[in-house]
Amino acid sequence: MDGRTVRQRGTALAVAALAAVLVSTGCSAGDSGAKDTAGSAAEAPAAANGGEAGRDAAKSGEQQAAGAGAADLRVDQRAIIYTGTMRVQVNDVDAKAREVVAVATRAGGFVGGDQRRSADEDAVAELQLRVPAPKFAAVVEEISALGRQQSREINTQDVTEETVDLDARITSQRARVDSARRLLARATSITDLVTLENELGRREADLASLEAKKRRLADLTALSTITVSLVGPAAKKATDDTDETGFLVGLRGGWKAFVASLAVMLTVLGALLPWLAAFGVPVAVLLLVLRRRKKTTGPAAPVSAPPPVPAARSAP
Repeated sequence: MDGRTVRQRGTALAVAALAAVLVSTGCSAGDSGAKDTAGSAAEAPAAANGGEAGRDAAKSGEQQAAGAGAADLRVDQRAIIYTGTMRVQVNDVDAKAREVVAVATRAGGFVGGDQRRSADEDAVAELQLRVPAPKFAAVVEEISALGRQQSREINTQDVTEETVDLDARITSQRARVDSARRLLARATSITDLVTLENELGRREADLASLEAKKRRLADLTALSTITVSLVGPAAKKATDDTDETGFLVGLRGGWKAFVASLAVMLTVLGALLPWLAAFGVPVAVLLLVLRRRKKTTGPAAPVSAPPPVPAARSAP
């Protein structure tokens, strides 16, 4: 009885211990799964935020790279050629022309051409100015204030790409020239020497041509060109003659054509007069002498015919 009781109690204790082990194992597994689930749930938003942050960073990097590789589009960094043409009516053409020259000189420029036709109130002066590009607009406004502006035309030409292309071509051509010089220094035969000298000369000529184009563009972009026409109060506009029609206009045009033709004829006559004096006078004198000699000798006497010969009579 005691042994059976002891065995039953041992079995119950073993079952209880096994149940306790199983319960603890299940709880630990549940806790582990809950931790794993909670960790995954917590990491998911973080991963999503991290991905978005990564994409934003990558996008920002791409934009920065694109901005670094793109050309600078600021106006002050571009090569622009400015040209202007303006016509201003003034009271005193010569005095205002001197003021225009002074305006260009104060701006740091110079006068590239000066043509004037003085005829009192119909006077005209055409000046070609070269001024620094940053002061182009200020000079134009200052000149237009000297009188009554009749016309203005401003043109711009962007040569930035052409300038960049010339710089790249010049760099490449200089490298080709240096390469040809190195090959020429290592030439060992007369044939190679002559061939390399010709090639070097051709490459140097191409380089000089590219550099000349670069200097020309640099001059045009550094100094702008302004063509100024100063006209007097009585000067007509360029479009006045083309707008007029009618009988009087035709009569005026015909009279001008007649006067021009008469002037041409008188010019030709004046050109021929020395030749007429040199050759016409001797010929006229010779003809006069021949005519007088002919009158002195008179007409030749007519030659009479011989009398007829009588016919011979026959014997009876």
